[in-house]
Amino acid sequence: MKIRDLPRHSRPREKLWEHGAPSLKDVELLAILLRTGYQGKSAVEVARRILGRYSLHDLFKCSVGELSKLKGIGKSRAAAIIAAYEIVVRSRSGIVHDGILTAADIVRAVGFLKSKKREHLIALYLDARQRVLDVYTVSIGTLTESLVHPREVFAPALAQHAVSIALAHNHPSGDPEPSIDDIAITRKLVKAGELLGISLLDHVIIGKDRFVSLKERGVV
Repeated sequence: MKIRDLPRHSRPREKLWEHGAPSLKDVELLAILLRTGYQGKSAVEVARRILGRYSLHDLFKCSVGELSKLKGIGKSRAAAIIAAYEIVVRSRSGIVHDGILTAADIVRAVGFLKSKKREHLIALYLDARQRVLDVYTVSIGTLTESLVHPREVFAPALAQHAVSIALAHNHPSGDPEPSIDDIAITRKLVKAGELLGISLLDHVIIGKDRFVSLKERGVV
């Protein structure tokens, strides 16, 4: 069964055209990459079965050989999935071609935070040349010491073999002045990073028209 054979409200491509990619669920995005299903199964059904076995994160860790063994994928679709992920990786690492060197570089890398209506804490995981390896949403909601635990920040860093981390979060109020919690969390993460040998380069707070670097404030 092909996607075009589904009812219009169940067609991921039409939904993307009409409402944009953010409106799609993970299953629908994967179905677009798969394009077709097999033996009476739609691409959406195949995608749902695959994501019932793997999370998106784990799916993109698979090799072409591993993916091609999944029923309904094969080598061609496995290549499409891996190529799509590689595009994302390269686009992220290319946000700042010379690496994350300044607070302004961090702000450019996470410019999307300005439009968020809730606080998002974002971690940029960097290699030895301070190029972006990965971008990870650590938490969503008002930042408190109980909400942001060092393991949530550093576990992905260890998995990515990151050498350093840059943090950024937004203040939906528009005022980027750091709160007591912002400063306490940052100091805790600096100490945790020292124990793990992973440095925290900076923590930038983004407001409506300006940002504050906690490194420049002497917190980092």
